[in-house]
Amino acid sequence: MLIVEHLAHIANLEQAKSRLSAEIAERLAPYEEILLRLETIPGIKRRLAEILLAEIGPDMRRFPTQRCASGAPSPVCALETMKVLANARDGKTRKGSQWLRTALVEAAHAASHTKECYLSAQYHHIAFRRGKKRAAVALGHTLLIISSHIIAEQKVYEELGGDYLDHLARLGKEKRLVRQLEKLGFELSLTPTE
Repeated sequence: MLIVEHLAHIANLEQAKSRLSAEIAERLAPYEEILLRLETIPGIKRRLAEILLAEIGPDMRRFPTQRCASGAPSPVCALETMKVLANARDGKTRKGSQWLRTALVEAAHAASHTKECYLSAQYHHIAFRRGKKRAAVALGHTLLIISSHIIAEQKVYEELGGDYLDHLARLGKEKRLVRQLEKLGFELSLTPTE
């Protein structure tokens, strides 16, 4: 008798799930192009793209252009969801959408396991210094910025590569060393070797 009740309850839940899924698909039909572009980001599949679109919306004009943690205009300023406090070393995040934060951290964990990917390299770089949980929040913040640019500029995600952070570090070191030599009175130009 009890098993019959449980099976009937499961059947009702399955019907409700299929009914809600159909309604969600119907309401998101006008935004199919945006959803497909969001799915090009590593770690973001259909369900997470739907959550991102539902939480931040398809219109980025409602967010004022401000400088945020990465210096990019994004909804992070308005939502204050994933922004790590600037002067705090404790890594606390401000109040914001709980659903968006959860979805972004879930996407960050998925992106951290991709091979030869900029997002994975960023995650591992931060996790080495600050820990895995803070790296997931930081990567979620990056994913939010990328998502906002994809929605606003109507572009697809462009992969930078797993060695992009090493390339940036090399360029920074070159500039720093050239400046130091110029301060000492030397004039030089750099030519890379093969």
